[in-house]
Order: sequence, then C-alpha cells, then structure tokens
Amino acid sequence: MNIAVPRASRSGAAPVAVSFEFFPPKTSEMEEALWQSIQRLAPLQPHFVSVTYGAGGTTRQRTHSTVARILEETQLRPAAHLTCIGASRVEIDEVVQDYWDLGVRHIVALRGDPPAGVGAKYEPHPDGYRTSADLVAGIKRIGDFEITVSAYPEKHPEATSFDQDIDALKAKIDAGATRAITQFFFENDCYLRYLDQVRARGIDIPIVPGLVPVQNFKQTASFATKTGASVPAWLAARFEGLEDDPATRRLVAAAVAAEQALDLVDRGVRDFHFYTMNKADLVFAICHLLGLRAQPAQKAA
Repeated sequence: MNIAVPRASRSGAAPVAVSFEFFPPKTSEMEEALWQSIQRLAPLQPHFVSVTYGAGGTTRQRTHSTVARILEETQLRPAAHLTCIGASRVEIDEVVQDYWDLGVRHIVALRGDPPAGVGAKYEPHPDGYRTSADLVAGIKRIGDFEITVSAYPEKHPEATSFDQDIDALKAKIDAGATRAITQFFFENDCYLRYLDQVRARGIDIPIVPGLVPVQNFKQTASFATKTGASVPAWLAARFEGLEDDPATRRLVAAAVAAEQALDLVDRGVRDFHFYTMNKADLVFAICHLLGLRAQPAQKAA
C-alpha cells in the first residue's frame, strides 16, 4: 500500500517569507496604480519591499521619492536599488549617504544595465565603481547597510562560465552582501541546481528565488531572452492563442505562478521575492495560496 507523503504546501506547517519589488512611477496615473498595489500588499507584512533604479540612474529622484514616501506613510521596510552605471563614485556615495540620512538601512546593489539597454556593451564610468562588488564595498564604507545583490540560476549573460559567475557572486559576498535575489526563472530545477552549486562553493547566504508572475507573456519572453533566462516550450504553449483573451490569460498566469511557487515550497523553499510589475492582485493571490494572510495594521507606538 502506498502511503501518501503530506505536501508542505498543503499542510500549512511551512510558514513562508516574502518580499516585493516595485518600480518608481513616471506619471500620476502610474503613481496611483503603484500606491494601490503597495496598499494591497502591505497587510501581508513582507520582509521588505524594494524600489528599482533605472539604467544610468535615470530614475534616481523618483526612486528616492518613492522610498521616502514608503518610509513616511507605511510601516514597510523599503530597500532602495542602486547601480553603478553612469555615475562617479562621488555621486553614488552622495546617494548612499542621502539614503542613510533618510533612514534607509537596506540597499539592493546592482551593477546595472547599460543606458543603451540590456545586451549592450557595459562600459564603467571612468570615475565610478567598476563592478557590483566594488559598489557593495563602497556602500559598506558609508554605513552598516543590509545589502542584497543579484544571482543568476542560468548564469549572467555576460559570464563566460558558471564558475566565473559564482566567483562574481562570492566577490559581492566578500565585500559585504548578506542576501542574493535571483533573476527570474521558470524551471525550478534550474534554481535548485544553482543552489547546490553555490553551496558547494561555501556560499551560505540566503539565495532567494525571484519569481515573476507573467502578466504579459510576449513582453516577459522578450525580456527573458535579453537577460539570459530561458522560456520553456511548455510555458509558451500554455499562453498560446490567448493574445486577445485577457480574462483567460490572467487565469492561466495565476495557475502557472501558483504551480511554480507551491512546487518550490514542497521542495523546501521558504523565502520568495516577487517582481510585482506594480500589479498586486496576482501576487496577492499567490501569497494567499502560500499561506499568508492579511494582517491588521499595527498602531504606531
């Protein structure tokens, strides 16, 4: 007789932690949508929320303003993204100091994409930080920030090998990083194999899977191609023929994202980072399936 092994995702005995990524709005309409998403997801009590930083620092002021408003109007812990593209060390150090003075204690430190876009040749600023490891070290010199960095289960597209890519991750950790969030992926085996590889190299910081609920398949697939993330044939097949059927597309997107997250829980993962695209409903539904429930806001002391 076969005895079924209880699934962790169904037992409720495996509490999970989540974090959410937002991008700073460009228009008043986008700002309203962003804050609706933040208000929708805040009661889930994420570990932190992060706010992105455009290529070449193009969203510098908007990122700063969004982070400041989160600090002022919510009880969330914001993490500000920072890149070393298109700015000198002096300019970046000023941004870091401004965040410290604002009360930010967590930075997501990234090399950043070239101003010409993903896939263009990277050219460090002549007076800037050359690598993300250099950036991490520079941030730590200014303040005792918690620092999160990126990791690539399918290898960074510019890395010549997995070994070189893991060397780069280790350099960031040696410089002071305490957590890594992965590029999004769709095959969970890719993430778990990568986790085995980095653990075998003695890397023991949290390597949090970054998940992107597919709001727009064509857009997501195009971005995945540029960033080195594979799009499996089975995923394309699930969205096939739904270009003009947004209602069904949303249902399929929810099913795909939930399947991926719940499978990771069953395989021992307890920490998730969601690339929200400033849209809350799908992310909220997945978190509900993971066992998270909205909590009433805590009164200020």
